Amino acid sequence: MGVLGAVITVVLISTAFFHWNVGEPGPLLVPRFPLRQFFQELPGHLVWLIPFMLLEASIIPLRALQWQQTLQRKVPFKERYHLVAIGAFTHNVLPGKLGDIIRSFLLARTQRLPFLQCLGSVAVCKLLEFAALMLLVALSFLGPFGKTMVHFRGALEVALYLCVGLVALVVLLAHYSRPLAHALQRRHRLPRLQNLLQHVADGLGTARSFRGMATALVWSVGPVLAPALAYGMALHGLGISGGLFAGAVVLGAIALGQAVPGVPAGMGLYYFVTSWAARSLGASEADAAAFSTLTHLGTVLANIGVGAVSVHQRKLRLKDLRRGGSLAREATHHVAHEAVEPATP
Repeated sequence: MGVLGAVITVVLISTAFFHWNVGEPGPLLVPRFPLRQFFQELPGHLVWLIPFMLLEASIIPLRALQWQQTLQRKVPFKERYHLVAIGAFTHNVLPGKLGDIIRSFLLARTQRLPFLQCLGSVAVCKLLEFAALMLLVALSFLGPFGKTMVHFRGALEVALYLCVGLVALVVLLAHYSRPLAHALQRRHRLPRLQNLLQHVADGLGTARSFRGMATALVWSVGPVLAPALAYGMALHGLGISGGLFAGAVVLGAIALGQAVPGVPAGMGLYYFVTSWAARSLGASEADAAAFSTLTHLGTVLANIGVGAVSVHQRKLRLKDLRRGGSLAREATHHVAHEAVEPATP
């Protein structure tokens, strides 16, 4: 699977720089633009790359503020900030995309909270960010690219249905996990599933209150608006008139593209989706490739740079983060495994 993922990633990244002539006469790969000129012009994009990185870095404190809205008890902002930053660092440095699991695991350790409760609070944050993103994408259709973005409408409708379905599922789990656990307890059945349902109910506690969900949704706009502005500024920097209004659409395309199940090529999908979106919005092929390359590097460097400060302050090492990720995955697997297996006397 690792080799397959690497091959798919390379192929998808190459689509930003080359045309694939499959089944046609001539070379298999044809450059979209002169590569030497492309690299010579990259420094000229620093005018938008630096603001882009600053906006990407601002997502970490904004997510720290958002996280408190889905937690069951007060956690100091400094603690939340460092854990989000460490999670962002882990996500970009270690394989496996363990950032959210790591920050949940570290919160459980430092605040003495159940791990699944912490993980549930992060899951609600991610779901509400997705909902806020869909709202921003819908608003983007009112901007200057309304007609250009008509071909995004089908994907947006699917995403909206998916978003509504996920929100409904979370609300149902939040409301009925604890009653179901109590019903099982009265019947003296499936004690491990009872425990899982109790943790799910605690982790999704915010979703039991309309006011709590609405408040958390408001706080979820910041972590989405910042990168939407960042991508909009990048498009504007490429000379696309009205590009500021299209940042949310590109961000939505990234989110939907990387959510494709069964495709182990997140970075490849990023290059494929962002270059295609930039070309669709009017960027030249060279500018679209620069957009993909520099926004990817800018995002990674911003997350690693900010996260490295928190990792250093907490005196963590890479092997500590690897071990924490392994323990967190084992904890999740252990609970899920116990939930589906009957208890032994």
